[in-house]
Amino acid sequence: MTNVGDEDYAARVGTGYFSLCAIGGMLSAGTTHLAITPLDVLKVNMQVNPIKYKSIASCFTILLREQGPSAFWRGWTTKFIGYGVQGGFRFGLYEYFKTLYSNVLVDCNRTPVFFLSSASAEVFANVALCPFEAVKVRVQAQPHFAKGLLDGFQKTYTSEGVLGFYRGLVPLLGRNLPFSMVMFSTFEHSVDFLYRNLIQRRKDECSKVQQLGVTCLAGYAAGSVGSFISNPADNIVASTYTKKADSLILAIKKIGLFNLFTRSLSIRILLVGPVVTLQWLFYDTIKVFGGFSTSGQVVSEIAERSAAQVQD
Repeated sequence: MTNVGDEDYAARVGTGYFSLCAIGGMLSAGTTHLAITPLDVLKVNMQVNPIKYKSIASCFTILLREQGPSAFWRGWTTKFIGYGVQGGFRFGLYEYFKTLYSNVLVDCNRTPVFFLSSASAEVFANVALCPFEAVKVRVQAQPHFAKGLLDGFQKTYTSEGVLGFYRGLVPLLGRNLPFSMVMFSTFEHSVDFLYRNLIQRRKDECSKVQQLGVTCLAGYAAGSVGSFISNPADNIVASTYTKKADSLILAIKKIGLFNLFTRSLSIRILLVGPVVTLQWLFYDTIKVFGGFSTSGQVVSEIAERSAAQVQD
């Protein structure tokens, strides 16, 4: 196994590297989101019906009593497929755009490259996710709307047409664009910080187990910071899809500025931190088995490669 940077690999193997990243992102995102479906059901219901469901405990008790255990797995197919598709675009295109922008913005600070790469990838990822998210929220928050993915798609199309699937695209982008930009940038900077200040060794001098340990630490930091940044838009998405508000402005007025940041924040942090950690772990494990190094760049190693290229 050759120990060189991800961008060097991308230049050598072309689309094969990006395809592996897309597959890794699809599998990691789909499986982790499937696993936390019960927590997602609690989150969505707390957002849509905050008066009825005032806490995680009360939401769990009421749903269990009124709808039974099966209520906690409502919408699992839309989560598995929808977020799997989103993960494929998010991770695969992030690696592609990072390589592209790194070659264009050679002398630029790394943070703009991370922001631009993640934002570019997230636009495509959210256009693909939006129809699945529209069905998922309704299935989870409106028990009589549909049983699952297939009849949910059919009922949404019958009642609202194609536009019904993209009713929440703007708030969805408002949620996921900042989340993705902060998440990827935090991850990259956390990896750099851990190798340079804590481990104090080059990445290729560490074992794969150690590298995956760094991935987990950086992944948890990335998920926790991203969940706080994106919480207001997440509340708006739930309100828009369940028709609690007909527009973005009405949703903000109805929820209130304070509640935008605080409503369901605790369960989102409980959800997003571990989920993002597992996603990065699964993703990087797939990359390692594919013959590549783990994700994240170390500034000192980038400088060394640049100096070597100048000498050549």
